[in-house]
Amino acid sequence: MNEKLPWYTVVNAEETDSPALVFYPARMKENIERVKHSIHDQLRFRPHVKTHKTKEATLMMMEAGITKFKCATIAEAEMLCLVQVPDVLLAYQPVGPKLKRLIVLQQQYTQTVLSCLVDHPKAAAAISAAAEKERLKIPVYIDLNVGMNRTGIAPGEKALELYRFCSSLKGLKVVGLHFYDGHIRERDLEKRRGFCNELLAKVEGMRKELTEAGYAKPKLVGGGSPSFPIYAQAADMECSPGTFVLWDRGYHETLPEQAFLTAAVVLTRIISLPDEQKVCMDLGYKSVSSENELHHRVQFLNAPGLKIVSQSEEHLVAEAPPGHSWQIGDLLYALPWHICPTVALYEKVFIAEKGMITDSWQVIARDRKIKF
Repeated sequence: MNEKLPWYTVVNAEETDSPALVFYPARMKENIERVKHSIHDQLRFRPHVKTHKTKEATLMMMEAGITKFKCATIAEAEMLCLVQVPDVLLAYQPVGPKLKRLIVLQQQYTQTVLSCLVDHPKAAAAISAAAEKERLKIPVYIDLNVGMNRTGIAPGEKALELYRFCSSLKGLKVVGLHFYDGHIRERDLEKRRGFCNELLAKVEGMRKELTEAGYAKPKLVGGGSPSFPIYAQAADMECSPGTFVLWDRGYHETLPEQAFLTAAVVLTRIISLPDEQKVCMDLGYKSVSSENELHHRVQFLNAPGLKIVSQSEEHLVAEAPPGHSWQIGDLLYALPWHICPTVALYEKVFIAEKGMITDSWQVIARDRKIKF
């Protein structure tokens, strides 16, 4: 390969239909090394797998010595069980069939310890009853609502009551406190640090109160990518970033202090030229995350002059500068603004090594169910 070519260039891309999602393992490995060196104790690192959803990326992290993971779906939990991860936290409160499936996973994959979240006495009682019926004891973390306002119980007396209640249930083993602070996204690191330290103080206050009451010192699991640099400096908690392995345009823009490499792009082709300054690509809603406004969907790495003007299910239209030279069939490299939901749109990803597509990986945990 010509070393002067941009990192994302795939010289045999003509053999690959578009749109296609491409991972670059060399850059992923570099990101794993960088995240490892950004925390003083690797045992405090519990990465989230919602970004990549693949066995292969998980194995890359395990080869680097990472043994604890976090996930959001039962399918992601099963994917981790399939590669024999020893410690898995389902960052979700299992209700209905999800609870039954979690029980089955624990019975089928005994080499993995599966824990989950709890934020309500009714859910706690149901989880305990289901576990006790199968002669199991499920480890749980009390899920704290620190401002995201989607799940969890507010830190304070009610949360302490829930902790005590869960500790009394025979089918549960309360091991700690969990919190997610996805609402904290300040670009300025010091402002972000102030908000994170304020909420962490509340959580640590709860832990101190529980310890002084005679409970074993609760583990703390918390944060995501924006707060990772702050919590990585804390003395005694597990950190759970996920996007670092692939990174994306959004975090590259809003988290400038984190020096991770973008490691995934979508290959797309120009399929029409509606007028002298319009180009249309096969890059619709079904091919890239579209929850953000139009100019925050993708960045065209080899066509920075294109400005997105519309998108529909199978098409994306952009305005090109006057006198542009783009032609039907030309290949564009689109860097997603939000990589996590983009990955979930693909059954498989192509693997680029040294400028060539060499393999493909199944995005095995994109589906709601693998086997159980």
